[in-house]
Amino acid sequence: MSDAALDSFRYLTAGVMTLIAVWRFPAVRYGDAHRRALWGGYAGFAVALWLYTPAVMLAVDRIPVVDISALMRHFASTAAIIASLTYVATSYGKSTEKVVPRHVAVSRWIARASYRAGAVGVTLLTILFFTVVDRPRQSDDFLSDHAGEWGAATYMTVFYFFPLVTTAVCGYQWSRGARKAETTSMRIGLRLMGISMWMGLAHTAARIVIVWTAVLFPLSDSVMETLIDLTAMWMNLLFLIVAVGASIPTTSAATARWKMLKTLYYLHPLWYDLVKAFPGTSLYPPKSRLAELTHTRVPDDVRLDRWTQDIADACERLRYYAPEGLLWAAEDATESHSDPEPAAEAYWIAAALRAASSAKPGQYASAPLREKPFVDTNSEAAWLIRVSNIYAQISPVGAQELLQKSAELEV
Repeated sequence: MSDAALDSFRYLTAGVMTLIAVWRFPAVRYGDAHRRALWGGYAGFAVALWLYTPAVMLAVDRIPVVDISALMRHFASTAAIIASLTYVATSYGKSTEKVVPRHVAVSRWIARASYRAGAVGVTLLTILFFTVVDRPRQSDDFLSDHAGEWGAATYMTVFYFFPLVTTAVCGYQWSRGARKAETTSMRIGLRLMGISMWMGLAHTAARIVIVWTAVLFPLSDSVMETLIDLTAMWMNLLFLIVAVGASIPTTSAATARWKMLKTLYYLHPLWYDLVKAFPGTSLYPPKSRLAELTHTRVPDDVRLDRWTQDIADACERLRYYAPEGLLWAAEDATESHSDPEPAAEAYWIAAALRAASSAKPGQYASAPLREKPFVDTNSEAAWLIRVSNIYAQISPVGAQELLQKSAELEV
């Protein structure tokens, strides 16, 4: 593979891993410990992969420390590896089990030990980097340019110890988990992630063999470059498989989240006008549709539940502003509408809001809106979407005409 093609592959892998880290970022705020650990693994590997790309390496190499980009990506990889081990240890097997399976106990022990080992490893890598690694000039490729040097081989062996253990533990756990997965998507996802870890184990073992072979039996530059490029392609391929494997089980969650965002998108006009008319209804001031859909203050399902409650509370307060005959006037006006029941409610809200903007609340409330057999928040939201879609099309003139008609009915 040419250098340009390999570089493109690196950019692709780094970009995909970054997208996954961004997609899973809400786990940092709302997820449990093992989901946060999983995000830490994705984020750490994303940073490490970007540090392999030419553009980022060129930028980092401006730091006046020779080959500092190599040390930084090894630090990022080590942090990601520790996070991955933590994820595996906290994902499989319950802490309350009286008899913990041996493979779970071993994983937990390794995860606990990884923090101390990681601190020792990072310290040792730093010492070796600044002492035994010969760095007279900036390297184009750290492994190729330091091939045959025992100091660099020792340094890389210390670094490779962590992925060697991690790929073995994760490969075993994910392969085992795939056999017991309850859903097809989870089974396929875990199987792909298990395969990627066995590929990572082969990659790490191959790299250790390559660096020490170059020390004991000097290899030509072309042979060394070919071996390193092949293992680099292998590494980038396994990360793409990780990305696919991690994404497959979340397809249903992604679909559900997309549906939730669409629901909030369609509800926003109705919710916004109601909570703006009655500021104390919502827990926070309403913002534009874009701002509401992009913020991460609360999970989407919690926000949907709040919005439906806000709408219901505001409609109850609207009854003290709405004329007594407004609901009947709205039902008469929308009798020929293609969706008459939500249309009547939409027109009632639009006209009542117009009345609330220019009048004080009455002593008694007008007739309540018709009862609906909602069984949960989703069914209520589905109804409110129909109301909101019609409400968004009502002009101020139409709302005012309905108010006048209801006044005529009272007379």
